[in-house]
Amino acid sequence: MTEIDVLPGDRLTGLRGETERETYARAKTTMAVVVAPPSVLKPQPIPPSADWRIDLAKGCPAHCQYCYLAGSLSGPPITRVFANIDDVLSGIGTHAGRGTITSGTEERGHEGTTFELSCYTDPLGIEHVTGSLAEAVRRVGAGDYGDDVSLRFTTKFDDVTELVTLDHRRRTRVRLSVNADDIAHRFEGGTARMPARIEALRQLALAGYRVGLTIAPIMPIPGWREHYGRLLSNVAEALGDVPDLDLTAEIITHRFTPSSKDVLLSWYPGTKLEMDESARTAKRNKFGGVKYVYPKDTMSEMRTWFVEELESVLPEAQLLYWT
Repeated sequence: MTEIDVLPGDRLTGLRGETERETYARAKTTMAVVVAPPSVLKPQPIPPSADWRIDLAKGCPAHCQYCYLAGSLSGPPITRVFANIDDVLSGIGTHAGRGTITSGTEERGHEGTTFELSCYTDPLGIEHVTGSLAEAVRRVGAGDYGDDVSLRFTTKFDDVTELVTLDHRRRTRVRLSVNADDIAHRFEGGTARMPARIEALRQLALAGYRVGLTIAPIMPIPGWREHYGRLLSNVAEALGDVPDLDLTAEIITHRFTPSSKDVLLSWYPGTKLEMDESARTAKRNKFGGVKYVYPKDTMSEMRTWFVEELESVLPEAQLLYWT
């Protein structure tokens, strides 16, 4: 049974359980409809994906054991959906023509000013409740914010029934987050299975959308070449007969921070996800923060293989970045 509570104030209580795992379980089944504060309404730069970030929500219904949001969002991982959609989307108009990732660049200038919708949520995973994603696609497709802007988002879900009916005018690029079957099956709970995601990618491409692959997070599991080779072959087969295909690829290796590791282990105490600092290389940013990535030789080996395999199996795909 679904419970809907109207709160008298802006505090959401009663989510804390006796353990962090219990708190996590309660939070993951909770969605709060709130008004986005002024701090959320100002678009922020989001390299290397897009010029700017627009947040339709914060929080995600999926159960990925490597969750990128772990440690970056405060409090229990509830999903906060922003009700003031007019205010949220207005930043597209104020920031059109500005930016350094696609705006005015030779390589990606044809995308116009780009706005990323999936930095802090998977918008398709909550779309059946919010409708915010379709509204954004409609408005940008209609040119409400100018003709030289475009949207981008990544998803692990497959319900694209409404999206394929929208008049998007090829001003939205939908990227499906894909991975080796073994990794997706083990670590990506509550999401669409890989064949369903690839079929959704095909349906979107046939509907004229610009599409993409977010291959992430890559892990050098035993037999990784065979696993990822099979993935790329399956994508190539699904997209082989799509006319006017516009396909990109973004490749992201697995990494973690000390704080995200602590959070993830409290959420998934039995996880088999490898987070061994001694097997990684520490990478520091200019603010002193540290994240653990794969050693240089492993990164180089995987990058070389993926670049060559993409060129061979999916020559239509434009590799935007590897990280």
